[in-house]
Amino acid sequence: MEINQVVVFMLSIVVIGSLNMDMVVRAKRAPEAGETLFGQEFALSPGGKGANQAVAAARLGAEVTMIGRVGRDSFGSGLLEVMTQEQVHTGYITQSESQATGVASIVVDGEGENRIIVVPGANVEMKPADIEALEPVIRQAGIVVMQLETDLTMVEAAAAVASRHGIPVILNPAPAQPLGDELLHHVTYLTPNETEAGILAGISVGSVDDAERAARILLQKGVQHIIVTLGSKGALIVNAAGSLHVPGFPVQAVDTVAAGDSFNGALAWQLTRGKTLDEAVRFANAVGALAVGKAGAIPSLPRLQEVKQFLQEAADAEPGAQ
Repeated sequence: MEINQVVVFMLSIVVIGSLNMDMVVRAKRAPEAGETLFGQEFALSPGGKGANQAVAAARLGAEVTMIGRVGRDSFGSGLLEVMTQEQVHTGYITQSESQATGVASIVVDGEGENRIIVVPGANVEMKPADIEALEPVIRQAGIVVMQLETDLTMVEAAAAVASRHGIPVILNPAPAQPLGDELLHHVTYLTPNETEAGILAGISVGSVDDAERAARILLQKGVQHIIVTLGSKGALIVNAAGSLHVPGFPVQAVDTVAAGDSFNGALAWQLTRGKTLDEAVRFANAVGALAVGKAGAIPSLPRLQEVKQFLQEAADAEPGAQ
């Protein structure tokens, strides 16, 4: 089985997706229904799955263009400022005249696990007509990255445009929801976690074997490569050539906010550099591990030198290393 295939060798990444202001509360545990708890900490943090993935790639050195929408409010202005500071091209991030910037309410418990409620606001204003107008931008991309915190018909239109021009598409299917076969047929790399893989495939996923079964179902729907993220266990690659488990990097989690987003941004960057898929996934596993070791979304995303040092230390720690 040959899983080490070079799939794309271009430079630019176009991220189409959400920009949110995260309102993060830390507490020893999440409250039960009807219960009030005292929290330990509160912070406003720029985020949104699209913004997180764009910054994750940019911090590694990628050329990234972001397509999205914010409100004409202080949160929107703050997000635009952050994206500019992170050297993400913001010329295609528009401002809504009627909707507020998207927000996410996040509770992080003592184990670092998070529970999130998203109010999408301006994120869902972008429609297929907006994508058609941006076709010249998409067709010049090396790879297109998307998620599901935006209008689904817009995501479908963007995937179709990218596919029409032979541009690879990474779709991170989160938040989890059923997706039509037509959209999946345009997806080059689908990156669900275990829960999302189960929902998309219509089966229960509780193990690596279950994840592979779910991925096989999704391959039949037209996706070329399934990469199921498994948290600390790493990730599972499944495609027509076979399957490969790429181990993760055990770390002490501070919170898991943006862990999947950091993985997707890193995966896109590695693929645009011509890395093989298993190399790209191993690197993305390292980026995700570093992200869970810090608090917040964008503030937790590592830079390239930090990832290189982490990988070197992991290599030095392997049995037999000199």
